[in-house]
Amino acid sequence: MPKTSANRRTEIELEVAMRGYYCPADSALLDNAPSMTQPTPPGAPAANLNLQGGAAIVAPVSAFPGGVPGNALIVLPLNTPNPELAEQLKKGPLALEIDKMWELLGFNGPAVQVQDAEGRPIAIGLDDLLSGLEKHWSEDQNDLNRGRLFVQELMKYGKFERAEKVMSKIVALGGSGEDWLGLGVAQLQQQKWEKAEGTLKGAQNLLPESPFPALHLAKVFQGKKDLVNERAMIEQAIKVDPNSVDAWAYLFTQVKENESEDAATQVVSALADAEANKKTAAPFIALQGLYAADEAMRDKALIWAKKAVERNENDPLALICLSALHGQNGDLDSVISLLQKHEAKMVSDVRLANNYFEALFQKRQLDRVTKLLNALAGSSNREVKQFAIERSRAVAQFLQQQQQQLVAGAPRA
Repeated sequence: MPKTSANRRTEIELEVAMRGYYCPADSALLDNAPSMTQPTPPGAPAANLNLQGGAAIVAPVSAFPGGVPGNALIVLPLNTPNPELAEQLKKGPLALEIDKMWELLGFNGPAVQVQDAEGRPIAIGLDDLLSGLEKHWSEDQNDLNRGRLFVQELMKYGKFERAEKVMSKIVALGGSGEDWLGLGVAQLQQQKWEKAEGTLKGAQNLLPESPFPALHLAKVFQGKKDLVNERAMIEQAIKVDPNSVDAWAYLFTQVKENESEDAATQVVSALADAEANKKTAAPFIALQGLYAADEAMRDKALIWAKKAVERNENDPLALICLSALHGQNGDLDSVISLLQKHEAKMVSDVRLANNYFEALFQKRQLDRVTKLLNALAGSSNREVKQFAIERSRAVAQFLQQQQQQLVAGAPRA
């Protein structure tokens, strides 16, 4: 289990757009594209836990061929249904509000999704999940990864006070710099400014190559209305890691809110042209992402996305963002032209593969689609390999449908 998984999630608490927001590229370019398999979340917690309370498998309709409406999901209780539900089911199908359904299945708390040991999605009550993780850690508190996993879910669902208590124990037991970072973020989320400042400075000393302690310290100073130190910490984060898109986006947002949009653009552009930052596309990726969320500002986003690729045409995130914007504009030829030189990168980046595949498929360049999927199928990356398998099935189904339509439309002798 990765040591850092619990704290990687805490980085989303910056309240600045993260990479998924900067770049609208994780969704398919085509409205009718086959759905893409999502990666397994780090440290998916259900693998070795004894599930308590209610739990259910939510299966796609394809798992139950024949007779099921196309917009349905199948819910299979993993435990014996409670008597109330069993009695009602004897009377026939039920129409239920979703919360009532989980309650009848015996869930304690709102339903959340985790994964079992084989990677299948399982729905479980949040209270049951957290209780199971707490018990799992209490059985061996010398295993810090168990505590980190518990904290990950506490942070995810906004249980910051409990997360602080658990993370304090982990730090006291010899936790890493990232544990200090996680503790500081938990304190930050509760607006414990002085505690968070001290903890995050400790994390800064232990993680000299990470921009995140400085970025979270900037949020502390924002909370304390100290704009000078907030700005200093943002620039420190950029100095530590010029490729931190988060830091550049924060810089733009901070200057824009306290001065003006033009001033923010000038500050980011000037710092981007400093000698230490001349090779990074991150400042322009950040700017295009902040504009891409607003359809009315899409043209401005496109300008910055092009600057990002001009700055570093081998940056995968820059390529993903620009190709996604071209796709949203319906300019599939530009997507193909941009990405065709980077097919080698696609065996390790499913986002690039997705955008290129969607453009080729929409243009019905099926020979190139087949060649691409064959190459991706040999990838050692699990996500890319699964993507290739699923898209190959979709293409085969499409070709079969085309053949059936031809046969049906052919004149009979």
